[in-house]
Amino acid sequence: MFLPCRLVWVFCFSCLSLPFPVVILSPRSSLEQQAEQGRPVSFTVAIAEKTRRDRGTAMFEALSFLLLLLPLATSVPPPFGAPPRACHRCCDHLDPLEGAPARNQMPEIRPIINMTILKGEKGDRGDKGTPGKAGAEGLPGSRGPMGPKGTKGQAGAPGDACKIQHSAFSVGRRKALHSVDYYQALVFDTVFVNLHEHFNMFKGKFYCQVPGVYFFNVNIHTWNFKETYLHIMQNDREMVIVYAQPSERSIMQSQSIMLSLGRDDEVWVRLYKRERENAVYSDGVDVYITFNGYIIMPSPE
Repeated sequence: MFLPCRLVWVFCFSCLSLPFPVVILSPRSSLEQQAEQGRPVSFTVAIAEKTRRDRGTAMFEALSFLLLLLPLATSVPPPFGAPPRACHRCCDHLDPLEGAPARNQMPEIRPIINMTILKGEKGDRGDKGTPGKAGAEGLPGSRGPMGPKGTKGQAGAPGDACKIQHSAFSVGRRKALHSVDYYQALVFDTVFVNLHEHFNMFKGKFYCQVPGVYFFNVNIHTWNFKETYLHIMQNDREMVIVYAQPSERSIMQSQSIMLSLGRDDEVWVRLYKRERENAVYSDGVDVYITFNGYIIMPSPE
């Protein structure tokens, strides 16, 4: 059960940052309640009741004053504490809508410079820079189409006749020959061809002056009942043999060979030394013995 109360003061604290008025009530005394009911009140009881009420009113007023000062004390920031928090609305924790401008946000300023106004006159051409490093080699391109046929060029100057490389000889012998106690070269007494004197008639040897591939051939006539035994020599090497056994009839014998010669190589026909009756026939009139040679292909320089 609540006792009836009377209104003491109403004070608005809008100046104290309070959004509502504060109503302070004071309870009515028992004497006031008895007077309202029409019952008699003694003097002594009235004095005691007044004293009690005055004390209660004083305490209530002091308490009310402290309540009035409490909002002011809480609104003043402490001298050495954290700064007061700013006021926020109840919906400030919600995210702003997409595209809506943020509150209390400074607009972004982007300066735009008109380069056409600041552009000056064209300067002088600078020096040429150093060339850069060569790049990686690219892939070979496809073969292009064949170009048109060019015009015929002019004839070149005639070559030097001295540089034309020829070498050939053909020699023969009219006299018969018998072997002796040592190896001997077959010497010839008749010249058919001897270009540039490459064949030495006194020694019976061909001296190579044009390196290359040569063809050589020797033809002889055998003697009755005598052996025929000869070699075609390259320097000191026996290359091929010309041989005929003793027979009642004399016959013609032939041998051919191709040799690769270097400069100053020697090619000649050697008669075997006397161990058996070894001879080549001739009658002193006709040529029964011939030795031939010529270059087929010169060696590249």
